[in-house]
Amino acid sequence: MRNQILAIFITILFSSLLISSCHNEKQRRLKIAISKEKSTKSTTKYADWLLRHDSNIDYYNLYPLGIDSALKTLSTCDGLLVTGGEDVFPGNYGKINDTSRCGSFDRDRDSLEFALINMAIDDGIPLFGVCRGEQIINIYRGGTLYIDIPTDYDSTVAHRQPNWGIGYHPVRLVKNTLLQKICGNTRQGDVVSNHHQGIEILGNGLMISSYSSDNLPESIEWIDTTAHPYLMAVQWHPEAMDTLDPLSAPLAIKFLQEAAEYSEKE
Repeated sequence: MRNQILAIFITILFSSLLISSCHNEKQRRLKIAISKEKSTKSTTKYADWLLRHDSNIDYYNLYPLGIDSALKTLSTCDGLLVTGGEDVFPGNYGKINDTSRCGSFDRDRDSLEFALINMAIDDGIPLFGVCRGEQIINIYRGGTLYIDIPTDYDSTVAHRQPNWGIGYHPVRLVKNTLLQKICGNTRQGDVVSNHHQGIEILGNGLMISSYSSDNLPESIEWIDTTAHPYLMAVQWHPEAMDTLDPLSAPLAIKFLQEAAEYSEKE
């Protein structure tokens, strides 16, 4: 009888622990907003990058939504990823006369992402930008861009190539920046790049945390990280790089860690 009681007790305890574990697992599931996902039949480009490092997330592509619906969705999320894509309309940073030297635009997307970035910063939602995402965050903070690097900036670095998936170039990280700490005190490395524009004037409150070999800014973060919610933005494409690359994997992991911490505060 004693053995039977012990067995029942162990069964109940195990079941309770299992239920508690499942409950906690459900509670810890992160919700990540993506400003515009790039999908194929088999992949979701940016979501897959995050899912490589944590399968326990839900993601939301905000681009198909109207601004009001997108903001409502973001208000329920734990992080915002602003992705790559078209040129930002130059009228947004005082260069409307240079429109003819740009590529394609999506002004609806510009408006959407400005609104999303504003909410993320105001509400303390962790924010990560990739390529165009870095550029529009810089513009949001009052910065500007070089309209066309090959024309406006003396450089021998190929920042954009026809087969951009193999378009690697070196970057060097600024010592003692948050970026360098995230990437394990890495000093330099090669990154996948695909852009013809780049930061010219830096936005308010931001600092440059890495440069390409031609001294173009390659990433930005807050000058004072203690006074603002998490923000990191890179000009390169970490989602297109090797899973374990020190300039890719740690960026996804840190962003998700910040999202988890934000989730716990809610």
